[in-house]
Amino acid sequence: MESSGRMLRAGFAACLAVAALSCAPASPAQSGVEPPAVAGGSAAPALPRIEASPSAGMLDSGFRNLYELDFKKGRERFISYQRLEPSDPMGKAAEAASYLYEQFNAKGIFTSDFFLNDQKFLGGAQGTPDENRNDGFLSANHMARDMAMNRLKTDPRDRQSLLVLTMTDGMEADYDALIVKKQMAGLSLTKQADAEAAKLLAVDPSAEDAYMALGAANYVIGSLPSYKRAFLWFGGIHGDRERGLEELQRAAEHGHYLQVFAKSWLALACEREHQMDHAHQLLAELAAEFPSNPLFAHELALLDHPAASAKK
Repeated sequence: MESSGRMLRAGFAACLAVAALSCAPASPAQSGVEPPAVAGGSAAPALPRIEASPSAGMLDSGFRNLYELDFKKGRERFISYQRLEPSDPMGKAAEAASYLYEQFNAKGIFTSDFFLNDQKFLGGAQGTPDENRNDGFLSANHMARDMAMNRLKTDPRDRQSLLVLTMTDGMEADYDALIVKKQMAGLSLTKQADAEAAKLLAVDPSAEDAYMALGAANYVIGSLPSYKRAFLWFGGIHGDRERGLEELQRAAEHGHYLQVFAKSWLALACEREHQMDHAHQLLAELAAEFPSNPLFAHELALLDHPAASAKK
């Protein structure tokens, strides 16, 4: 998988660097040879050291924590990132994701029990809107959106801000539709996220996290009963289940922050579509990469032993 490939390549590069250092000539201090003098008898000035930013990799590590279901640790990393990079709205967007994914986990959203049950999948999570209200998510999500919009006033093609808008509107659309059961509000935000994702991909076609929001929206709307889809069509909101699967596949293959989210969503969507071999492949990859996440192993076991799970 791509994230594993990046880790292997990074490890290989590190090995090459170590080998290069071990084969390099000893420094003057190590060899006991005095550094060469320059005119005037003084030693040559030392070259400046280039050090990585303390925030480098912090977002990636935080999202990995989320996919390991360690929401507290992931959130701590995102808040630390905000202190180091206060102008980057991605820090707040990531914090918002930590609250939403934690609630999705608590509500069983990322399970076949939810995804394969039309009453749950199309009707929303258990609990009233007031009981399910997530103030931490809403606050962080709105702050991230405001920061991104302010940056876009200066640079309308700012890639990071366009990505943040796509993510925040996509997450709030999922929150409205699945958690607080305001489907029409969620669909309106879905339409907005769709337009923002199109802008982002026009600026940077490699920003394939955008396909997560597009794919989820197309799949959910395309799964609605035909009479509801006809009503939404007149409101300018369209859905296409097949297109949604294709877009989720792109995010699962080439996404960055949301790659694992897309892959898990795609696996469950494949189960709905009776594409069991593909679902099994995706879940096996997720379970191997995240052994500390029991959800992936559990869903894989249900696929491997459907008769046993049916008896429960």
